[in-house]
Amino acid sequence: MSETSMDKIVSLCKRRGFVFQSSEIYGGLGSVWDYGPLGVELKKNLKDRWWNAMVRERENIEGLDSAILMHPDIWKASGHVDGFTDPLVDCRTCKNRFRADDERIKGVPGEESGQCPACGNKGVLTGARSFNLMFKTFMGPVEESASEIYLRPETAQGIYVNYVNVMQSSRQKLPFGIAQIGKAFRNEITPGNFIFRTREFEQMEMQFFVNPADDKKWFDYWREQRMEFHTSLGINPDKLRFHPHGPGELAHYAKEAEDVEYEFPFGWQEMEGIHNRTDFDLSRHMEHSGKKLEYRDPVSNERFIPYIIETSLGADRLMLAVLADAYAEEEVEGEKRVVLKLHPSVAPIKAGIFPLVKKDGMPELARKVQEELQKAMPVSYDISGSIGKRYRRQDETGTPFCVTIDGESVSAGSVTVRDRDTLKQDRVEIDNLKSYLVDRLL
Repeated sequence: MSETSMDKIVSLCKRRGFVFQSSEIYGGLGSVWDYGPLGVELKKNLKDRWWNAMVRERENIEGLDSAILMHPDIWKASGHVDGFTDPLVDCRTCKNRFRADDERIKGVPGEESGQCPACGNKGVLTGARSFNLMFKTFMGPVEESASEIYLRPETAQGIYVNYVNVMQSSRQKLPFGIAQIGKAFRNEITPGNFIFRTREFEQMEMQFFVNPADDKKWFDYWREQRMEFHTSLGINPDKLRFHPHGPGELAHYAKEAEDVEYEFPFGWQEMEGIHNRTDFDLSRHMEHSGKKLEYRDPVSNERFIPYIIETSLGADRLMLAVLADAYAEEEVEGEKRVVLKLHPSVAPIKAGIFPLVKKDGMPELARKVQEELQKAMPVSYDISGSIGKRYRRQDETGTPFCVTIDGESVSAGSVTVRDRDTLKQDRVEIDNLKSYLVDRLL
């Protein structure tokens, strides 16, 4: 995929209602995005696939929805207050701000050789200083230090502080996991690449609590499970890879870590992280809260602080990977078509319903077909333009099937079903249409 494909994906997303710039009529808000009618459906389908794979199809993983606002001491215990920072430099001339490790900055910040990429001047960069990435706000009527709280920069801490509550209420025993989908917020200095890196984003995280003696076994297990999940969405395996973290890359809490990376139009980038977080998080929360978070093995009576194997996937990044992977430009019967070859299970619209003409009872029958199908799946009724144009519109939105109601439909009760990818057309009895489609949407 060429570099220009990213522009094409962004254009398609706006044109067809997947993603819009937030606050666009006011000039937009940097790196914040709104999900349109098709985007919210696609994202929900991806989240549902993840939730089914993680929670509903397993006995040893429970769901949770923890609050965005949490006690500020949680972020002190986790290390976010003191350590969740980026080193920043400012340009005294153009007033732009950069990460100190930005490869575009030549020379050493604060010295005469330091050159700013925006204005080209030398000796204009300030020395590096730390900038905390958490959004801060206040709880209560008075804006003072005692009332400071934070918008959560990750969802994982809400899982850790509820670990005992979930375990006891669900009567789980180790090994078991807690899964959560939720919003997180980071005041990123260098966001970009559309919905890849944003200041408000959604995470799909699962924290799996294990006996420390079994940590390697479970790390390897979840590493493979997560890659299988991504390929099950129809993502090209050749564009997926593991990236192990070397000693210089490992986070302070991690014993072992690997990323699932996807080859986006702008290069290989992390989509999901699998981490062995050891007992770091639970130990810190025990220390700061004074509450016991140990686990007692009911068989051996051994007491220990569980290790945690984390899988953390960005819902927005997954959606971008799915869109990039599905985007294609093809020539059909001498005409160019743009098509999203989305896996049928995640496509926002499952079938387009087209009356061939606006007479002879075809629109009325098409509406009846629509009403019946939409009880089982999202469908789109379209009567405007030629059949070819209607096909093209549905191709761009990733709709797997198009159903045409013609004269034979009215007289004999059958319709034409056109497959988005193969372009093959089948004649299907209206009474069998729902089951025909459902069988092909799994």
